[in-house]
Amino acid sequence: MTRLTTTLRVAAVALCLAALGALALTGCASSSAPSASAPAANSSGATAAFPVTITDDASRSVTVKTEPARIVSLAPAGTEIAFALGLGDRVVGVTSYDDYPSQVASITKVGDFAGPNIEAVAAAKPDLILATSGVQADVVKKLEALGATVVVLDPQSLSGVYADITAVGKVTGTSSKAATLLSGMKADIQSIQTAVAASPTVSAFIEIGQNPLFTAGKGTLMDELITLAGGTNVVTQPGYIGYSSEQLIKANPDVYLATKGSSSDPSSIEKRPGYSAISAIKNNRVVILDDSIVSRGGPRIVDGLKAIALALHPGIQLH
Repeated sequence: MTRLTTTLRVAAVALCLAALGALALTGCASSSAPSASAPAANSSGATAAFPVTITDDASRSVTVKTEPARIVSLAPAGTEIAFALGLGDRVVGVTSYDDYPSQVASITKVGDFAGPNIEAVAAAKPDLILATSGVQADVVKKLEALGATVVVLDPQSLSGVYADITAVGKVTGTSSKAATLLSGMKADIQSIQTAVAASPTVSAFIEIGQNPLFTAGKGTLMDELITLAGGTNVVTQPGYIGYSSEQLIKANPDVYLATKGSSSDPSSIEKRPGYSAISAIKNNRVVILDDSIVSRGGPRIVDGLKAIALALHPGIQLH
């Protein structure tokens, strides 16, 4: 038994022994995983050198010793990145929130996004776990205490999305695919920016929650998408914040954006007290957006940008 395995067994006394056993076993390379003694051939045919060390979005230095053969993803964005990099056959666990691509429906669920089940994660015998910060911070600590290899992905900007895709590519031996994916994403984003460049800037508000009203302000990924799409966010405060109807009416946006998770019916927004005074309501410029493409920091963020660009500039031609 290796020192790592022994340490894991001792460290997990306060936790479920079954969970410990599963994670301890994955502390060593599985028989189907690439050998740690030599560079592994990745799915693109190129040679990937391991171990690989990255700094994740929680400012943690994470070392992946061998090319992962079994991946558990605890956040939809991480799952989408993994599949976009051709790693779908390695993903052995996801949360109940993961819904894209369609193949995830058949993958074992290890709990929900806010509360992944440690025992279920352990039972999947992962040698790499993709997690996020915030509500999963405590889960990440528990998994680390068991010796699991965890990479935290929580991009706050488009450049952060790029960095996360690059990072996942590095720790999975798919850097070449990551570079190709990013090249395509950047080309598409440039094309969208070119398409909106000749159009007047449009003011916008984005609703991500109601009762109370909640929105995305400066420095958020959604705010950046609005700017790249040829718009100006009327919310000048930073971060994801509560916003009053009085503030909204005074800001008077040209376009009212709302995510489906907050409101799926434009007419319900129009009927709210006082909203009839807002320019976007007067001119029937209320657009409902798919949450998954405007909030998940993965490859489909390009689709989110396209959706916002079309909402702000309906006449533009996008490819």
